Amino acid sequence: MSGPLILAIESSCDETGVALVENGRRIHSNVVASQVALHAGTGGIVPEVAARAHLRWILPVLDGAMADAGVTMADVDAVAVTHGPGLAGSLLVGINTAKTLAWVHDRPLLGVNHLEGHLYAAWLLDPGQEEMEEPRFPLVALIVSGGHTFLVEMRDHLQYRLLGQTVDDAAGEAFDKVGRLLDLGYPGGPAIQKAAAGAIRHDAVFPRAWLGDSFDFSFSGLKTAARRIVGAARSAAGLEAQPDEPLPGGEVAELAWGFQDAVTDVLVAKTIRAARAAGARSIVLGGGVAANSALRDRLVGAAADLRIPVVIPRPGLCTDNGAMIGAAAAWRLAAGERAGLDLDARPSLPLAAR
Repeated sequence: MSGPLILAIESSCDETGVALVENGRRIHSNVVASQVALHAGTGGIVPEVAARAHLRWILPVLDGAMADAGVTMADVDAVAVTHGPGLAGSLLVGINTAKTLAWVHDRPLLGVNHLEGHLYAAWLLDPGQEEMEEPRFPLVALIVSGGHTFLVEMRDHLQYRLLGQTVDDAAGEAFDKVGRLLDLGYPGGPAIQKAAAGAIRHDAVFPRAWLGDSFDFSFSGLKTAARRIVGAARSAAGLEAQPDEPLPGGEVAELAWGFQDAVTDVLVAKTIRAARAAGARSIVLGGGVAANSALRDRLVGAAADLRIPVVIPRPGLCTDNGAMIGAAAAWRLAAGERAGLDLDARPSLPLAAR
């Protein structure tokens, strides 16, 4: 192997992920146990349920990752784990597993910020994938997920300057809420994308919260507007007195398209403006919402006008996974960082300051 092999664990929310990553780039294995079906009935994540599911899956996922990579702990150079931000109970499952492995096998332990992991997913290569150029500094990264939406500038590895963040709700949360309003199920992001693809008129108009010249985001007002717009559509369809009757599919498609368009419009416009201001040589898009094809296509198109390349991990690496933690951990290992066995969960761990 050309660099350190890191065993990385991710358990910040509702995915149990374990991966083996070489030199912060090459994935040797990346196993994820998803809890989407488990939380679909409640339309959102129940923290206690999520933590118990991590306890159920962490060892089978660990065994699967080691088997897929064809290695043992003797081949592992360091153990990395997400220690925040996230759900405290979920984080602790991964942290305690990582600490046990590091102590028993006398390996360095590394604590990684979950948001940093989403950013470093842009450096990953799948098994057998040809080498490709790494993102170039300075860069601007847009990280969009169920719990986080922010823009950050990087001048070099592990150097972050926060440009803007959500002042209320994250984009992914807004997708989930509007998905429920439209009876599309959970999670809302993929369901809304699929429904929006069927839109024909493209005439549903949702508001945008620009917040002046700042790089901050706000989606709370958009959720409120969506409730009003969906309510008006139900009234126009004569469904006010029939709360269990869904809107016609064509109307759902138009509303899904309008909502998705409003979210992507703001995300892309602010990212492009931030890239101009920072003199960025590349743009990175990460987080679960980065799997949305409308957002990906629109950002790539807008950046092409500025001749700025956009680096976007494949959809499976945008959602939570262990490989992204291994990618970030490699740089922290190279910088000489080590965590002690007192490493604890930090549910509100920030990535950077303004």
